[in-house]
Amino acid sequence: MTTYTNPVLNADWSDPDVVRVGDDFYLTASSFGRAPGLPLLHSRDLVGWTLVGHALQHLEPVAEFGTPRHDCGVWAPSIRHHDDRFWIFWGDPDQGLFQVNAPEIRGPWTRPHLVKAGKGLIDPCPLWDEETGDAYLVHGWAKSRSGVKNRLTGHRMHPDGTGLLDEGKVIVDGDRIPGWFTLEGPKLYRHDGWFWILAPAGGVESGWQGAFRSRGFFGPYEERIVLEQRGTDVNGPHQGGWVRTPSGEDWFLHFQQRGAYGRVVHLQPMRWDPDGWPVLGDHGAPVAEHERPDLPPQPAAAPATDDDFPGGRFGRQWSWTANPQDGWATQHSGDGLRLTCVRSPDMHDLRRLPNVLTQRLPGTPSAVEVELRLRSEEPGARAGLAVLGDAFGWIGLQRGTDGTVHLVHRFAETGAERERDAAPARIVPEGRVRLRIEIGPGARCRFSYDAGDGPCASGPVFAATPWRWVGALLGLFAVAPVGTGHAGAATFTHFRINSL
Repeated sequence: MTTYTNPVLNADWSDPDVVRVGDDFYLTASSFGRAPGLPLLHSRDLVGWTLVGHALQHLEPVAEFGTPRHDCGVWAPSIRHHDDRFWIFWGDPDQGLFQVNAPEIRGPWTRPHLVKAGKGLIDPCPLWDEETGDAYLVHGWAKSRSGVKNRLTGHRMHPDGTGLLDEGKVIVDGDRIPGWFTLEGPKLYRHDGWFWILAPAGGVESGWQGAFRSRGFFGPYEERIVLEQRGTDVNGPHQGGWVRTPSGEDWFLHFQQRGAYGRVVHLQPMRWDPDGWPVLGDHGAPVAEHERPDLPPQPAAAPATDDDFPGGRFGRQWSWTANPQDGWATQHSGDGLRLTCVRSPDMHDLRRLPNVLTQRLPGTPSAVEVELRLRSEEPGARAGLAVLGDAFGWIGLQRGTDGTVHLVHRFAETGAERERDAAPARIVPEGRVRLRIEIGPGARCRFSYDAGDGPCASGPVFAATPWRWVGALLGLFAVAPVGTGHAGAATFTHFRINSL
């Protein structure tokens, strides 16, 4: 193939940033309150990507992320390579600006180090100036925590990345630029004698990509819009990173907000006009299809989704909805994910459970299937397959008070405090079932099951919804009522996602 089609990552890889080291490209993205966080993706052609690990195993402070905080945690990271190490900086809007670093992309990564404490500090990006040896950092602001937004603050940074050397100065004030609002997500570069800040504005669903340049880091900066929707169907194309290939080609990776599917990632060609400004896409409009980067051909690649859970282990594509605890998933000698039925007072609301194992909703029509066996004798214990967002729906098995196992299908709309039935329950004598969710256009989900006597549809269509900043998630869970003693487990096998 000589061309590629956008999006190159058709799932919620939010707020992407990218760096090249030799012949390899690495990308990271926001992970918010899920653990592990800071996903690490690898590519050699900028089109096909695989997930190779995570830089953050637990969110800190650990106790504060012991329960779900879906819209908090890791916001808009930046990834760089300096002094033979990988560096990732990110903002936690409730705590401040953090960094981790490692000698190799697969680690070992350091524990999070707080570079600057404060409420509302987000979207940091470092720059080590190879010409002078100076180091800098720029960041944005979250109005929800600080009362401030639409401005970028710059600092001199200690060259070892451990701290800042000044109190900071507003170097770009979006309120002084006519028509600009919600300026955020800056990425900082040095090119052609200029300091460059590539930063989006205008909001995630309808915004644009801006470029700023100055001869000095602290300004003054001049600005230009370099990517916007125009007549395309790519709304709000912005917030990402610039990377240069070994042959000297320039490319820009950014996101598009797609409702329940989250923020999918597009790849845009990038060139420089006679005045030295970057030109993204097709003269500033996003491309749907384009000639591939001038890089050696690679096999088709995409982040893994399917899982047989060998030895009870789950693949890198899965994350918990909060910091995990020992014993939620147990390893064993066979295949299949064995989830403990964790006792919880919140079992009526999946949005409150920390022990939901999730992965991203696919961005194209797909069928999700998994086999489930409930291995709990505890009345009320349940396990299932879920679509999880501000609203949620799930289908699975529950142990009745009479000892029988029932197929149940429940949902909760946005704002509802408790779930309710989406379909009548039915007895499943063997305690085993094949579950299926067909995800159609617009993230409209149809649930079905096969308890051994053929496929059966269940309940009405469920429209998946995002969280505030996060796309909808697929989830596997096992839970039991509050009580004492071990409540048993559930085993999931042969998890598959197939295109429709």
